[in-house]
Amino acid sequence: MILNAIDMTRVLSLFAYNSDEPMLFTSGLFWVLFLVFLPVYALLKSRRKQMMLFVIAFSLFFFYKSSGWYFLLLVATSLIDWWLARWIDSRQDRTGRRVALTASLVMSLGVLLLFKYSNFVMANLESLIGGNFQPMDLILPVGISFYTFRTISYVVDVYKRRLQPVEDYVDYLFFLSYFPCLVAGPIVRARDFMPQLRANKPASRQLIYGGLWLVMLGVLKKAVFADYIAQYNNIVFGNPSGYTGFELLMAVLGYTMQIYCDFSGYSDMAIGLGSIMGFDLGINFDYPYRSLNVTEFWRRWHITLSLWLRDYVYIPLGGNRKGRARQHFNLMVTMLLGGLWHGAAWTFVVWGAGHGLALCVHKLCKPWLDRIESTPVTRFVSWLMTFSLVALLWVFFRASTFEAAGQVIGGIFTDFEWAYLPVFIARRLTWCLMLAIIFGLHFVPRRVWDKARDWFIAAPWVVKLLVFIALVQLVLQFASATVQPFLYSKF
Repeated sequence: MILNAIDMTRVLSLFAYNSDEPMLFTSGLFWVLFLVFLPVYALLKSRRKQMMLFVIAFSLFFFYKSSGWYFLLLVATSLIDWWLARWIDSRQDRTGRRVALTASLVMSLGVLLLFKYSNFVMANLESLIGGNFQPMDLILPVGISFYTFRTISYVVDVYKRRLQPVEDYVDYLFFLSYFPCLVAGPIVRARDFMPQLRANKPASRQLIYGGLWLVMLGVLKKAVFADYIAQYNNIVFGNPSGYTGFELLMAVLGYTMQIYCDFSGYSDMAIGLGSIMGFDLGINFDYPYRSLNVTEFWRRWHITLSLWLRDYVYIPLGGNRKGRARQHFNLMVTMLLGGLWHGAAWTFVVWGAGHGLALCVHKLCKPWLDRIESTPVTRFVSWLMTFSLVALLWVFFRASTFEAAGQVIGGIFTDFEWAYLPVFIARRLTWCLMLAIIFGLHFVPRRVWDKARDWFIAAPWVVKLLVFIALVQLVLQFASATVQPFLYSKF
């Protein structure tokens, strides 16, 4: 009896929130639960209401396991915004509609500001007026920035008459809590998602196995590449003054590839899970390190965030419709907000400001740049300048302080020697090979990836199983001692 009680206690503990082990897509428990979830979902798929209630229950449990009782914030947000959107649509007077829109924005952004920026604001006030600042003990709900942006876009689209409000609250709660998008995006909009939910078409073989292919690619990027190369990056960025310029440069290049593999890997898993369930969540990354200029980079990197900032910040500010000076101002404001969205620290603001300034310079020089003949040499120079700028700005994104960022950048430019290259490769051969593979695969033509996906979809189940087993073996072979959390889950 005692043994049974202990076993039951352990089982129940798996379903309780543990702040030290939040459930993400890297959690073994998630995949066990998903394997149980999927056949039930398939059985309920044709019964739309029952299917939605089941998915909502799973999504809210997933959020509870990720952030505890803060999942109730999402429920409250969904209920208020669903009601306000319907009220906005029913009104004809402009003042009433604006008041309701303002109420929705204040509520959504107010909650986000409270949990994400309270300590940041108070710490800066304390530095100005003096005193003994004690940070508030607030746990940032996982993915709060992502679902906040999704609910804002929904209410704004209803306000602008671009979208009819959702009639059934259950539909809206399904959209906002949908677990593949919950932790770190993609920032799917209601106008793209709701028609698919209403149609409720069965998932085709193409969607199911194409989704599985994406999930496996995501696991490879995250659990093999990103987590392995992160180990060296974390050591160097933890004490940048103790390393040579060459070692610092390798850490910067390593982090440049790590954040891509980490975030695009998560996006692949999220989009793949959605595809397996019959939903097209679009794309979120399009080989961003191929970009020949910073404008192109932001069309390829975190596409759903880039488009959200364009449509709900840049264009409402005036976009490029009010002259060049105003366009540059709008770009800077948009990218500063984008930087601050990523984290409550001045280093993120500088990262956003750097990209904003680069965008302004590119827009200013574009008439001249367009006259330069496109040759392999000019394209390579354009790519090298863009990649170098992006990698340099990632230092501010990764470094915990300006001092650490300065040590990294200063060390690279003042203490760099190529003589360290053969020694570094000899000591970290696997790390260097991984970096080279990630970099090389970035330039594989899209048609090759598409053919590989189509081959996997058409392959017999035995072949699929062998590919899966090979992936599991790779994960086990390169697994770090501690599983690295998704970088973007904290944003």
